[in-house]
Amino acid sequence: MSNNLIIMAKVRSILRYYTQGVSKKMISEKTGVTRNTVKKYIRQYIAMEKPYEELEKLPDTELEQLFMSEPKSDPGQRYNDMISFFPEMEKALKRKGETRERQWEEYIKLHQDGYRHSQFKEHYNRWSKRVNTAMHLEHKAGDKMYVDYAGKKLEYDNEFTGEVFPVEVFVGILGASQLTYVEASLSQSKENFISSCENAILYFTGAPQAIVTDNLKSAVTQSNKYEPTLNEMFRDFVGHYHMTALPAGPYKPKHKALVEGAVKIIYRTIYTKLNGKVFHSLEELNKAIKEALEEHNDRMLTGRNCSRRQMFEEIEKQELQSLPEYRYQTKSKRTVTVAKNNHVCLSEDKHYYSVPYRYLGKKVVILYNQDIVEIFHHYERIAVHKRDFTPYKYSTIEDHLAPQYRFMNDWNPESFIQRASFIGNETKEYIVRILEIKQHPEQAYKSCQGILSFALKAGNDRLNKACSRAMLFNDFSYSTIRTIIEKKLDTLEDTDENQTIMPPHKNIRGSEYYE
Repeated sequence: MSNNLIIMAKVRSILRYYTQGVSKKMISEKTGVTRNTVKKYIRQYIAMEKPYEELEKLPDTELEQLFMSEPKSDPGQRYNDMISFFPEMEKALKRKGETRERQWEEYIKLHQDGYRHSQFKEHYNRWSKRVNTAMHLEHKAGDKMYVDYAGKKLEYDNEFTGEVFPVEVFVGILGASQLTYVEASLSQSKENFISSCENAILYFTGAPQAIVTDNLKSAVTQSNKYEPTLNEMFRDFVGHYHMTALPAGPYKPKHKALVEGAVKIIYRTIYTKLNGKVFHSLEELNKAIKEALEEHNDRMLTGRNCSRRQMFEEIEKQELQSLPEYRYQTKSKRTVTVAKNNHVCLSEDKHYYSVPYRYLGKKVVILYNQDIVEIFHHYERIAVHKRDFTPYKYSTIEDHLAPQYRFMNDWNPESFIQRASFIGNETKEYIVRILEIKQHPEQAYKSCQGILSFALKAGNDRLNKACSRAMLFNDFSYSTIRTIIEKKLDTLEDTDENQTIMPPHKNIRGSEYYE
């Protein structure tokens, strides 16, 4: 009897701690009873539907009779009504914002004499574990796609030589509906992996918010518990489809239990249909996989009155992100150093693209495809340009230039000629000649800018005359115009039509040199 009293004392402690909100693990530690035993007593307590205060008043003998014998299994109509509500409740919980509390309220509206909230929740947990053997998490519609490779490879052979080619089998599954995608690929390389992920997204006709991968090298260059490093191509791919990459933790199979469960299922549903068949190409093999896959997705789920495809159409399809206009294009990569003019050269096209001036002299990575050129520094994108195939030209964003050089972005032959034409024909003609004879565009632009600045200092009339005088001597430079204006040679009148007065210059010896 003493042993029974000790046991019942612990049962009372278990019930008291449970009604106080203490966790099952902590109850086990406080009472010295195994956690499974704690769970057993709590389940019995919930099934009794009796308040703790009533049980607390019972003597140990009566309490022992209640807890030492399993309750009779006679669920009745009330229990059956609750169980029949769970499949629809499970679908509803996959929608964003839906809660168990709200679903219980809907249940009570339909069944006024139904189970109270705590019992309802406990029964739902048991039911969910029974029908969801692969994963107990509640997946939100449109939230995650889980991807992995099957451990068992498939194969095809060369029809003429008999050579056998083993292939990888990619599996992708949506969390909420469990709609599955399967395809064979030549390898697990990042190009093939990204292609398979994209094909899965196209099969689902929409992109999830996140993609959960294993720590394979095709996606992760450096695994980490908190912040793994993705390879640049995979990071660019998930960015194109506005997704987030969530690599599973190292040695954490529970993080991707859903897809591992899917792999086990396709061994039974797809692999068995392919056994004994011979395929002579990857395309032929994938065609057979697709046929078996459709049967797999249309088959009724265990314990439910719907298939994966029906679940997808009903709760998940509309929650996926719409696909971009264009498919992802694999990008090429170049590592270069930013030049002093804060531009980088894409050597393939011999075209120059600007980056923010604070990256002068730093190593950057250029990722590019047929349409876009992106520039990265330490995994951060610092510039993006539309690709231009014109050689020896510059694509410049004004904000990339240092403040003191931004005005130079507007320097071009047309702007200088237009400014000169407002001053006068002689100035316009002189500027055109400067642009023609200077070997480097920047050198010509600086000369033109200096010459046109004299319009503000000396006036349009004097600058026109200075340019006219300089053209008489076929001398085209900024220093010539400056000398003429500073020495006021533009104001002199010629006394002899046949005599030409040359402007003073340090390289001209003069008549006295020959005396």
